[in-house]
Amino acid sequence: MAHGRRVERVAALIRREMSQLLLNGIRDERVRHGMVTITDVEVSGDLQHCKVFLSVYGDESQKDIVLAGLNAAKGFVRGELGRKLNLRRAPEIVFKLDQGLAKGIEVLTLLERLEKERHSSEEPSTKNFEEK
Repeated sequence: MAHGRRVERVAALIRREMSQLLLNGIRDERVRHGMVTITDVEVSGDLQHCKVFLSVYGDESQKDIVLAGLNAAKGFVRGELGRKLNLRRAPEIVFKLDQGLAKGIEVLTLLERLEKERHSSEEPSTKNFEEK
C-alpha cells in the first residue's frame, strides 16, 4: 500500500501526462472533437485504479463522443502512462465526466435569480416608506 504523499504525487503526474496525451498523443478524432480539460485525478491507495475526471466543452452528444474516444484509447493511454511514469504496473483507468462545473454554474444562476427576486420585492416597501 502506498503512502498518502506518494498517491498524491502519482495522481499529479498522471494528470500532467494525461494533459500531454490529450494534446499530442491521442490521435482519435473523437477525442479532438471537443475541448477537453482534465479537472481531477484520483488514484487508489494501492495505485492499481485511477479515475480521471474531465470537463468537455459542448453539448451532451459531444461529451458522449469524447468519452467513447477516450474509452477506445484506454489501452494506449495506460501503456503510455506506465512507460512515462516508470510504474511497475500502470493503473486501470476510468474516465468520468466532472459535473462540478455544471453544478457550480447552476448554483450561481440560482443565487443570482434569488438576489434579483429579493431586490424586486424590497423596492416597493422602501418606496412606501419614503413617501410617508
